[in-house]
Amino acid sequence: MSVAPGRSEVLEASRLVIGHRGRPLGDALELRVGAGEVVALLGPNGCGKTTLFRTLLGLIPALAGQVTVAGQAIRPGPRAAIAAAVAYVPQAQGGVFAHAVEDVVLMGRSRHIGRFGQPSRHDRAVARTALERLGISHLRERPITEVSGGERQLALIARALAQQTPLIVMDEPAASLDFGNQRLVLREIDALKASGVAVLFSTHQPEHALRVADRVALMRAGRMIAAGPTAAVLTADALAGLYGLDRDEILRSLPALTS
Repeated sequence: MSVAPGRSEVLEASRLVIGHRGRPLGDALELRVGAGEVVALLGPNGCGKTTLFRTLLGLIPALAGQVTVAGQAIRPGPRAAIAAAVAYVPQAQGGVFAHAVEDVVLMGRSRHIGRFGQPSRHDRAVARTALERLGISHLRERPITEVSGGERQLALIARALAQQTPLIVMDEPAASLDFGNQRLVLREIDALKASGVAVLFSTHQPEHALRVADRVALMRAGRMIAAGPTAAVLTADALAGLYGLDRDEILRSLPALTS
């Protein structure tokens, strides 16, 4: 999967084999994202998208192949260098610790603050700007365990923004959001792209890829079955094959697609 012309690579995965405990879940994976580029990953549940993301982030080891972010090889180990290169927005889950929402966002500043440091005025300003961009500044003192799933997801996105990295990886960032907040997240992805940040996100909603992605990759059973410019790859025939659906039904649901 090549980078769009004129864009320098921020993320490159080559000949990647992913899995757990030595058991492969996907192989021969190729993925690249350029600066200021948005790439969407689509595929059915269980195809390996989240495992791929966790491997790209060095949270689990690759079984083979290589991942580089901003020219640095990514592998499990100390997180400081990785945190300077890539931020991660996981799928929203129930909170365990009742940290205030603002404190959760400030966690994105950890590499700037240091292990035993205290947030500076600048760190707090960055965190509050991120909260404002996502429309949740009014929640900053609320425990993360007491906000809705959608609000929690927005807080995780704000945390990634506060990290200020050249790449943000988002695992189904709009999955738990209402229609208005989905559009807010898509607009934020557009703004990140305009500022030169690279974004890789997974989604089950093809219309989101059509809306913001420069390129898409289609993943099934641990393999990339298609990748390239969004309009060329994201067709009714491709989605029918990816999800085992009738192409005419897809066209009725997504009239913007080509056949």
